[in-house]
Amino acid sequence: MATSIAKVCQSVKNLTRRSDLLYQQACCLCASFSSSSHLSHPKKLQHVINYQRTRAEVARALRRKQNFLHYEQVDKHRKSPLQSGTELVQEEKEDVAPREYRYVMPEFLPNPDFQYRDRVLEKMERRDMLRRRAVIDIPEFYVGSIMAVTVSDPYSPGKTNRFVGICIDRGGQGLQAYFVLRNVVDGLGVEVLYQLYNPTVQGIQVLKLEKRLDDQLYYLRNAPLEHSTFSFDMQPVTLPRDAPVPVNTTKVKLNPKPWEYRWERFNLKGIEPIELTPKMERGIKEHAKPWEDYDLMLKYRQTVNEDEERSIMTEVFKENSHIESQRKSSRTVLRKKK
Repeated sequence: MATSIAKVCQSVKNLTRRSDLLYQQACCLCASFSSSSHLSHPKKLQHVINYQRTRAEVARALRRKQNFLHYEQVDKHRKSPLQSGTELVQEEKEDVAPREYRYVMPEFLPNPDFQYRDRVLEKMERRDMLRRRAVIDIPEFYVGSIMAVTVSDPYSPGKTNRFVGICIDRGGQGLQAYFVLRNVVDGLGVEVLYQLYNPTVQGIQVLKLEKRLDDQLYYLRNAPLEHSTFSFDMQPVTLPRDAPVPVNTTKVKLNPKPWEYRWERFNLKGIEPIELTPKMERGIKEHAKPWEDYDLMLKYRQTVNEDEERSIMTEVFKENSHIESQRKSSRTVLRKKK
């Protein structure tokens, strides 16, 4: 009797399983029919997981595929002697401007004071400056270099004017960049300020490339005239290629007072030692600011961020190298035509 009851229960369970399967199949058919029909809101299908997989199906699923390579075989293949000479080629590194490039073209760096910053204006000015450099050759020069500048002058006989002098100052940012030349003409000191990107400038030539010990040479106004006298027929002095820029370490002896400024307070390196009077020593102590040498925030506010400086100089370096390559190609074409 117990065995018959167990058989009946087993048959009932089998019937319920079959009915569940038939119900699931019917739901799937209805869902497929509803998706094929033009109903506005079809019912979502529910994925039915079949846990009654046979061992053969499991083994078939875990079997290695035909195009599958184990990582050990891949490493063994890479380390084989047949792979010599097939190393991965390293990607070309991005062109980065050298660190000294900021001293060659300091006018491309923006004003470090955020009160006067305008990134859109800076971008447009850099574009205009590079376009101007594509038209006129602006060479490398520093304070202390001897230069010759040719500008258009409607009142001169040849409509151009050429001035030779020593660069005593260089400053400004963007299109407002400038430099000052000084020379002695007929026994009188003459200084001319030029806008670096002024359209009237027709040519800039460096006759002697060198640096001085100070960033500004305005003390030449109170020095003997021989330190500021240069011939207008001076021939350019060439330097070997890739040679460092020479530094002129000559020290100028100032004339007796009166001076234009109190030069003893500026800690200048390009002048001979001055005989200080007690009054001069008191003035130096009153106006001395020794804490500025240790003020890191002051130095931070007076300089541009390194990341921003690197990105700007890299952009300028790429554009300038492209301009130089175009200029060289045009020169070769002109030589071939001649």
